[in-house]
Amino acid sequence: MHGKLYYIYMKILSYILSPIFAVVFFLLLIIFHPLQWIGLNVFGYKGHKVVVDVMNWVLVKSLLVLAIRVKVENEYELPLNTTLVFVSNHQGVFDIPPIISSFKKHHPKFVSKIELGKGIPSISYNLRKGGAALIDRKDGKQAMVTLVDFAKNINKNKWSAVIFPEGTRSRNCKSKSFAPSGLKIITKYNKEGYVVPLTINNSWKVFKYGKFPFGIGSPITITTHEPIKINTLPFKELLEKTETIIKEHIK
Repeated sequence: MHGKLYYIYMKILSYILSPIFAVVFFLLLIIFHPLQWIGLNVFGYKGHKVVVDVMNWVLVKSLLVLAIRVKVENEYELPLNTTLVFVSNHQGVFDIPPIISSFKKHHPKFVSKIELGKGIPSISYNLRKGGAALIDRKDGKQAMVTLVDFAKNINKNKWSAVIFPEGTRSRNCKSKSFAPSGLKIITKYNKEGYVVPLTINNSWKVFKYGKFPFGIGSPITITTHEPIKINTLPFKELLEKTETIIKEHIK
């Protein structure tokens, strides 16, 4: 009985807090959209990056409206001046701001579906202008060319890639099988870099009721695992090791 009452209480509270969060989150995207434009067009890449870093830090903190804290656990000294390939399970849209904010000195750039490149204030602009790879999953040739250009670009600039090999977000804590193609292309052109496995937990709970209301009170954790030098393993072993490490830590 107590469990049922608690569930009802939390559901009512989520209906109260969700509209507030939605307004706050959307206003932040509206505010930072012109700031990104100014940062890029007046101060170049560095100016744009500063705005994006601040925006994502603020977006992470906005989750406190839903009583959600975000913790990124990292006990490793990640290499600098080389390409890192962050590989992670994918539970929801709120996986992304903590990764950008926490690993900002590594210049993380995302592999994303092309549909996200338009229509979303701030987010679409950053994907188009910030160095992301926008993949058309219905066009294999476009996806291949885009990924090759992306892999070469992050290698040239010593930026880092973020890829979710599941291809789409999971609706619960169960991870889907990892697709090899995107990671294979990125590692092919960045053999001197490192794969950094990340495990995300509880992000899916923000949408445990569906699109509305938002789930509240479940802390999101992102765990960083030991970097793996890309050229020390054949790709198949690298993929299997990375997938195993990530999935072993999903709770």
